[in-house]
Amino acid sequence: MVEHAYYELGELKTKAPKIFGIPTGTKLDEMFFKIEEEDKKFVKKALGGIPYLAVLNFTGVPDTGKSLLAEQFAAYQAANGYKVLFVTVESPANFLYTALKEKSMALSLDFEKIEENVVIIDASEEAELRENPKALMDTMAYAIKEKKVTNVIIDSITGLYEHKEMMARQIVRQFFNFLKKWRQTALLVSQKRSSQTGMTAEAAGGLAVAHIVDGTIVLDKEVLMNAKQASFYKKEIGDVIRFLRIDGCRLTGHDSRTWVFEITEAGLVNIIAPLSDYIRR
Repeated sequence: MVEHAYYELGELKTKAPKIFGIPTGTKLDEMFFKIEEEDKKFVKKALGGIPYLAVLNFTGVPDTGKSLLAEQFAAYQAANGYKVLFVTVESPANFLYTALKEKSMALSLDFEKIEENVVIIDASEEAELRENPKALMDTMAYAIKEKKVTNVIIDSITGLYEHKEMMARQIVRQFFNFLKKWRQTALLVSQKRSSQTGMTAEAAGGLAVAHIVDGTIVLDKEVLMNAKQASFYKKEIGDVIRFLRIDGCRLTGHDSRTWVFEITEAGLVNIIAPLSDYIRR
């Protein structure tokens, strides 16, 4: 028997995390909720952000806004004084600097604070960090401890099991356990293959990420190629309509409807309204 894994439920009271939101600066903050008792009635209240200590998966086909949303979260948290560790697996770190600077301008945030509070690990140009999970986690642990990090973004987790998707579940589980051990609120960006279209949580590696993490946010897009589609969404033929949906979260209640969003000219994710409300406008 493994004794340290044996508890009575009451023993976990002091270890149980508080339920509150970590703001993203988007309408996602209104889409997670908790139930509280007031005057002997149960009331639903917006969490005000993604759940504290949640490890969430952002997934979608290319150009659906996954990285933009992750960068927006990083900029917003850093500008408000919280340390963010950004593990970039796809783009070199200098490109991330430019992206975050543009986000700060578009959101009217103090870029000097963002510079101070964002810590970057560049795994895009270091094969050892991409191919060796232990090496990357050791580097992350050092950064988290030294810089007092509270939020982690990995863009993308898919890049850590590229060409070895049979190991996806094992690799994702290692990072999930690591993030829980270090008490981090985390966003993992995962990529879909060309055949994995639609509003499902399946991505490269199958459902390895979605099954392990605390929740998944799916982003999708549709190019309107005929008059019927364009009329339905009140757009022009050739326009793009974008969708976002919380595909489950085991930590808190959440709005499970499909929402419409746009990517602004400034590269910001602007969540507009639930699809049902959008088409009735």
